[in-house]
Amino acid sequence: MDIGTLLSVSPVIFLFNVSFPNTLFSFFMVAIFFAGSGTAFAEKLEATTIASPALAKVDVVERRGENIDLDLQFVSHTGELVTLREYFKGDKPVLLTLNYYNCASLCSAQLNAMLDTLKKMKWTAGDQFRIVTISFDPTDTPEIAAQKRTNYINELGKGEVDWTFLVGQPPQIKAITESVGFGYAYDAIAKQYAHAAVLMFLSPDGMISQYIYGIEYFPQDIKFSLMQAGEGKIGNILDKLIMSCFAYDYDLGKFTPTAFGIMRIGGLITLMALSLFAFLLWKRELQTRGRAGSKA
Repeated sequence: MDIGTLLSVSPVIFLFNVSFPNTLFSFFMVAIFFAGSGTAFAEKLEATTIASPALAKVDVVERRGENIDLDLQFVSHTGELVTLREYFKGDKPVLLTLNYYNCASLCSAQLNAMLDTLKKMKWTAGDQFRIVTISFDPTDTPEIAAQKRTNYINELGKGEVDWTFLVGQPPQIKAITESVGFGYAYDAIAKQYAHAAVLMFLSPDGMISQYIYGIEYFPQDIKFSLMQAGEGKIGNILDKLIMSCFAYDYDLGKFTPTAFGIMRIGGLITLMALSLFAFLLWKRELQTRGRAGSKA
């Protein structure tokens, strides 16, 4: 509530306190006053929302199983003209983020959250996977991209990693955002872009595999998504065994353990425990026989 409203409220409170010494009644009347103010505020908020049609365009239409155009051209943080094909080769999946580099709110929160998660992971971009961040703001420049990358690479603290920052022109930006189903729009009221916070995972040949939403990410979600996008070519046997006990929850937008998976892990642990117990009994029996034989 602004200062003008507070000043207008003060005389009302004073008037009721003087005219009606009954405290309960005074409180009741002031509550009615504030309820009216709350209604006015809600109406103003609704009007503001309606006046921001850009917000209605912000959505993600998931396109799993579809391929992006790897011949789209962008400019990298080094100033080179490149195609997306240069980042989709070999056996490494790609973690793709769509942001804009002058964003001081959601983009920073999303990339910072991803950075914190990457710090906790043993996997490193360049070894098991690649990261590509593309700006959807055509006014972003390679110089801004380079500075943004330097800041995040230094903060990550893993040395030089395979994380590319790209900028592009409107046609290329429109093509990549539409191909992955990423909706965004410029909000003239807030003077910034409205968009969702989402990580996208693509196979080495450019097929969209998974989406992870929010501004808080868990290492297992990123790892499982990369393994899924890697089509079984990354991750060891233990990683794959653990992943088999989880399934992607389309409502929550993350991986959650399944009842069957938990039962399977429980059964495996039980089998290993019984096997160990049987081995110890067998070993003890051999030792007993050996001592008996030596005495005879």
